[in-house]
Amino acid sequence: MAENDDAGHGPVSRGGVAAQPLFAVAAVLLGSFLANFDSRLTTVGLPDLRGAFGLSFDEGAWLSTAGIGSQIFIAPAVAWLATVFGLRRVLGIPSLVYAIVSLIVPFVRDYPTLIALSVVHGLLLGTFVPATLMIVFRNLPIRWWLPAIALYSIRVGFALDSSTSLVGFYVDHLGWQWLYWQSVVIAPLMGLMVYLGTPSEPVNRALLREADWGGMLLLGAGVGMIYAGLDQGNRLDWLGSGTVMALLAGGGVLFVAFLINESLVPQPWAHVNVLFSRNIGLSLVAILLYTLTSLSNSSLVPNFLGNVVLLRPEQSGLLLLTYGALPMFVLVPVSIRLLRYFDARAVTVVGFACFAAANLWGTQLTHDWAREDFVGIVLLQAVGQSTTLLPLIIIALSNSDPSRATSFAAYIQIMRLGGAEIGVALMGTWLRVREQVHSFYLGQNLEVGDANVVRALKQLADHFAAHGAGSAQARAVGTLASFVRREANVLAYIDGFWLCFWLAMAALGFIALITRAPPGPFTPAPFGFAKMLLRKCGVRVT
Repeated sequence: MAENDDAGHGPVSRGGVAAQPLFAVAAVLLGSFLANFDSRLTTVGLPDLRGAFGLSFDEGAWLSTAGIGSQIFIAPAVAWLATVFGLRRVLGIPSLVYAIVSLIVPFVRDYPTLIALSVVHGLLLGTFVPATLMIVFRNLPIRWWLPAIALYSIRVGFALDSSTSLVGFYVDHLGWQWLYWQSVVIAPLMGLMVYLGTPSEPVNRALLREADWGGMLLLGAGVGMIYAGLDQGNRLDWLGSGTVMALLAGGGVLFVAFLINESLVPQPWAHVNVLFSRNIGLSLVAILLYTLTSLSNSSLVPNFLGNVVLLRPEQSGLLLLTYGALPMFVLVPVSIRLLRYFDARAVTVVGFACFAAANLWGTQLTHDWAREDFVGIVLLQAVGQSTTLLPLIIIALSNSDPSRATSFAAYIQIMRLGGAEIGVALMGTWLRVREQVHSFYLGQNLEVGDANVVRALKQLADHFAAHGAGSAQARAVGTLASFVRREANVLAYIDGFWLCFWLAMAALGFIALITRAPPGPFTPAPFGFAKMLLRKCGVRVT
């Protein structure tokens, strides 16, 4: 089943079949939701957290970086840790510690302590999604893999679409503390599902003795530092900041050292040859492009509604929940059904085509757009979320040896978490730079003394004169400047949609380069769809 032997390097990952698969699937769902909701906590909920903790803008930015950067540090190594120590140990006790930390954080007011707890919070959270993915590989019968991986793959879109509304609900009705306290209930419940759904496993002491600790530390630290540099770059002016340059350069050096380490050590933890297996390498690139093009759903739509339309998270989240998250309950079974009868590459093409269409639609944006104008875009993105990541993971699995899942899972986590968070940081910079460019060009058309400018200012001044003639002219100038800022923002978001559109088109190009997978449990039978139709018509086929 492996495309080549080199792709299979790494420790063998085998586990007992779960006696109660439904509990294991529930653990996958709960862990994935927690991880993605808490990632949104430091974006959508960050303004409320800054106010609650009394943090400056800069302190709040480092709070976000500390929480997500620590997730990126630990996530690639979790598959190996689960192989060595067993899933119960990797998820059981950490889920309880995570609940305790989540309970304590809202009471902290000392900034260094808050940062330290955020790092611990992120480290524990970073184990949840990779470890729950290993539940699928190690403890579920293969017939359960497709629906379980489907839950894993759509949890990003579902959590992103539902968490915006949930964050707004907590802040407006229950209190901002529930941004943390929901984990006090859900994390132990996830640990219980893991205990019930996975068998007890002894520590693999032979593998522990051969541990590639250096490789794990180098990769985690390198990718984490690169993320921190990119996340802070937009705030600290990139090349003008010694902190940003040190983080990026240091992270790059550590990543190169990791590649060298994996080529030299006798027992590599995540052999780099997996990246040079044609179909696996291309599918990982496509996963990265998926995380970037889906920024139109996770970043552009809610940010436009918040920054330009001036909606609260609960208001914009209703759109994403109703037309983004809820349709996935129908779309995921459809996606699973499609994969049973059609090549995964064809299903992926449908997904990226939906993203491309949604982003092309978004380029028609104007300042008059309200929440309801995004319904069609969000629906198309929901189809894209449901029919893209799942078949991409199936393509990668179909061309690899699932028993050697640690290398595969490590790179999946880099593309999934690192790609998504780095993409958010870069999209923020893209929008800021494009807004500045458009402000400059729009400002050039507002020359002092220009007849159109004078007429517009007079109309505004006349409007404000009824509320106080003395300040009418100043208010007119301020209002005209706000119009310029608004239009510059709208044009910047249009550029963001164009960027995501071309990323989707690039992804379609990479999908075209992927060859057919060898026959296996994830590849549909030849003429499977035609045979199904014949059976529906009462024709017997073999």
